[in-house]
Amino acid sequence: MSFTIDTLPDGHRFTVESGQTLLEAAIAQRVGLPYGCRDGKCGSCSAQLVSGRVVYPSGKTAALEGQPEDTCLTCQAVPETDCTLRVAELETVADIEVRTLPCRVAEKTRLNHDVMRLRLKLPQGQRLQFLAGQYLEFILADGRRRAFSIASAPHDDALIELHIRQVPGGEFTDYIFDELQEKTILRLQGPLGSFVLREGSARPMIFIGGGTGFAPIKGLLEHAFHLGIQRPMNLYWGVRSERDIYLPELPRDWAGEHPSFSYVPVLSEADTDWTGRRGYVHEAVLEDHPDIANYDVYVSGPPVMVEAARAAFEARGLSMDHIFSDAFEWAADSPSYKG
Repeated sequence: MSFTIDTLPDGHRFTVESGQTLLEAAIAQRVGLPYGCRDGKCGSCSAQLVSGRVVYPSGKTAALEGQPEDTCLTCQAVPETDCTLRVAELETVADIEVRTLPCRVAEKTRLNHDVMRLRLKLPQGQRLQFLAGQYLEFILADGRRRAFSIASAPHDDALIELHIRQVPGGEFTDYIFDELQEKTILRLQGPLGSFVLREGSARPMIFIGGGTGFAPIKGLLEHAFHLGIQRPMNLYWGVRSERDIYLPELPRDWAGEHPSFSYVPVLSEADTDWTGRRGYVHEAVLEDHPDIANYDVYVSGPPVMVEAARAAFEARGLSMDHIFSDAFEWAADSPSYKG
């Protein structure tokens, strides 16, 4: 048995086979539904269920908490009837082929006490076509997957850059920090995700990164600079203490090179000699931008930070059509890690 799914306002139609999720079917048929973690936690795949019925066989629906009753998580929802969804589609994401490829670790560089930069090289003559802000997954020998955001921009694709934080109890990140050697061959799949720049918008932009949530935002900003976008771009980078900031000169260099760009680091547990901004990063954004309803906002980092920002900004009048998020998830017994 299959069901027909219609989308608004774009008017696309696709079919879902019995037991298949809405997102699985959409990806297979090149329909650009937005998504992020694909595990029911981040809410990036949320759509409005205008008509029809869905169920959640996996039970993974954490992102539905506090949402309107007609919210649908397409990454987990399995239809019971024909359905109509209202959702902001991304045609550009739909046009990119998801590929599985080997890669070689070309460079491994420690950036601070708990962040490692990997640069990956694909086989001779191969390139991974991706959009700034997307992510890839490493496929491990036992079939488990570990997902990491791409920190490089599409115009600079000779090497794929990742920023990987060592997670306490994280088997794979411990391997990367303690055992992985340059020239090691790994297997990846990508690109994935819909945390991409809305290039057609005329609105000023605010970028908010929490920890290694800076990685996809780095790709977005370098892509925007490469395109020559002149809209105001404001980066807020939230970390616990000053030692958690890595590549500290990079955003300062951007600010010196691009008059439309500004940078504000925010520390939630600042050292006594810190003279910059303190507190939660989304609160600093609201202090500086009480007119946030007029912005496009890109948020990337831990789920608790992303959700707090979305709720606070929506309360100030920012439409959910203009806030784009990428939530990093990790659990010791989880089949996937995003970071």
